[in-house]
Amino acid sequence: MQESTLPLESTLVELEAHAKERIANAATPDDLEAVRVEALGRKGTLAQASKQMGKLAPEERARIGKLLNAAKETLETALETRKAEFDRQALAARLDAEWIDLTLPAPGPRPGSLHPITQVQMEIEDLFTSMGFAVLGGPEVETEYHNFDALNIPADHPARDMQDTFWLKDGNLLRTHTSPVQVRGMERLGPPLRMIAPGRVFRNEEVDASHEHTFYQLEGMMIDREVSVAHLIYFMKTLLSHIFGREVTVRLRPGYFPFVEPGFELDIQCLICGGAGCPVCKYGGWVELLPCGLVNPNVLRMSGIDPEEWNGFAFGLGLTRLAMMRYAIDDIRHLQGGDLRFLKQF
Repeated sequence: MQESTLPLESTLVELEAHAKERIANAATPDDLEAVRVEALGRKGTLAQASKQMGKLAPEERARIGKLLNAAKETLETALETRKAEFDRQALAARLDAEWIDLTLPAPGPRPGSLHPITQVQMEIEDLFTSMGFAVLGGPEVETEYHNFDALNIPADHPARDMQDTFWLKDGNLLRTHTSPVQVRGMERLGPPLRMIAPGRVFRNEEVDASHEHTFYQLEGMMIDREVSVAHLIYFMKTLLSHIFGREVTVRLRPGYFPFVEPGFELDIQCLICGGAGCPVCKYGGWVELLPCGLVNPNVLRMSGIDPEEWNGFAFGLGLTRLAMMRYAIDDIRHLQGGDLRFLKQF
């Protein structure tokens, strides 16, 4: 402020009134601090006024000194009062933002969901266990014997080239199908036998919309007396109608697999395009879903079962492809991509 020409007493009254008005009108704590510095700081207006007291007579100096101290105390009280108001406002805002109703139940973790492949697998397991099948498991790192030899695929068999195998340094391998679990089941349990074997398998394949290097299969087998192709077709139709909740268009065509004789390919009309052709079905309208057939007598013999007394059927179901058909998923890579936006749909 400019130096007043009024007597010092009038100047103090004016400074006090002006400062009190600014304190009352301060909009923020920063504004309030600016008023404090201007009025009560070492170079503030009251400090400047006190420098003029040296020009006063002693009796006036005592009186004006009391007025100066009173003005200082008044302003300090006003500042503290306004600061307390700001503190209360800040506390109220914080409490409002952080307020929690302790009477409400705890929110808990965010609910998750089962992977679509897991959902399909569990449904199939429930279906087959209701029909007397056991659910068996086996190692993902397999021996050459269980993955190939015991399934009528010797070392010189061309079918080995079709498997695109991941071989390990110790001579073992990552299983290329879940059929080794069938071998282990026959060895351990013997006939009669009804079993399914869901699990993860590995193929050294080029990845595209319908192929992955890691995917899921489900093998099934029934060993008993006088088992025929009619039994096989019955169980396959029961399986598909249960999974899709309706009749689906299928076709059965001859197929070659070393561990079954005769062998068949059961294809399902693509449910993504309705048979019109798309990347999932490679524009053919059909998706290979269920290789199957009657168990080759050589496979029975390798597991210590007499093929003159026992026979059976076996099938291999692509769980990953079945989930794609079930939920209309157009790219197999979504299933192992880990994208929560995709998984939350299920």
